[in-house]
Amino acid sequence: MRILIATDLWLPLRHGVEQMLHRLVAELRAQGDVIEVLGPDRFQTAPSAFTPDLHLASNAKATIAPMIHDFAPEAIHIATEGTLGLAARGWCLKTQRPFTSSYLTKFPEFAQMGSGQSPDLIYAKLRQFHLPAARLLVPTASIAEELQARGFTHLHVWPLGVDTDLFHPRQRAPLDLPRPVHLYVGRISAEKNLTAFLDLALPGSKVVVGDGPLLRELRQRYPGVVFRGRLEGKNLAQIYASADVFVFPGRVDTFGLVILEALASGLPVAAYPVPGPKDIIADSGAGALDEDLGRAIQAALDVSRERARAHAVTFSWAESARRFRSLLEARP
Repeated sequence: MRILIATDLWLPLRHGVEQMLHRLVAELRAQGDVIEVLGPDRFQTAPSAFTPDLHLASNAKATIAPMIHDFAPEAIHIATEGTLGLAARGWCLKTQRPFTSSYLTKFPEFAQMGSGQSPDLIYAKLRQFHLPAARLLVPTASIAEELQARGFTHLHVWPLGVDTDLFHPRQRAPLDLPRPVHLYVGRISAEKNLTAFLDLALPGSKVVVGDGPLLRELRQRYPGVVFRGRLEGKNLAQIYASADVFVFPGRVDTFGLVILEALASGLPVAAYPVPGPKDIIADSGAGALDEDLGRAIQAALDVSRERARAHAVTFSWAESARRFRSLLEARP
């Protein structure tokens, strides 16, 4: 199948959605699909007003038409709601081409943190954005329920996957740190609620992996925390497998791919009972969810690494890609 994916999150940004889309595209190609990605790397860009390190396409509306026409896609998927998503949506509406879209970032909550804008107003704009789509793909049932309550329609759950070969308990290595080692991996930014973890009085060590706009500030505020910066590939897999518990303090994520990476590494997860964590962990026993994050951490430390790993292997990228394709192929 010839599939065109329009996304505002792509090279060279290191964002959870961008990494997920990379893995999806790789799996679709492995299964024989021909994929064209229209990302910001193919357009002139300008910094986003909300997130300065995110650069959005500034000339997409004027230049996107020939790119889509030349590829001649059988299906068009709009992954994000930025300037590229708007340009692709506009082309589809003008040419009366059906398309699907996805909701992968809780942008209304992020925008409220950054600018104080009303989430209700932004949700109304997003509802209008996704209304013409044949299907709106969301990563979890909890997000589907939230959006349905806000008036969104034609919602379909599209579960994501994890690379269980890279993220594996065999990557475990000694860490010269006091135990237990409490690990966070992700963007260092306000919406990740990282201080809820860093402010806890915990025995052992706290390790933070990732970068973002708050990295310098948090390094100064928390000198006892080990900040490792951004890690990738085997280095990232090794730190997951070598820690004792993964702490996910976020409350506004749609999924939390890092949760699956931790579980696949045999690392139990502690998180709040919110969409994303509660969909992945559920009643699996692979982690602990609690409104008291410290209590969740203590409970997660008692979870066996084998149980965490066993739950993660049920999330397959191959199945995720097949589900994605089926939602694009099916008639509205």
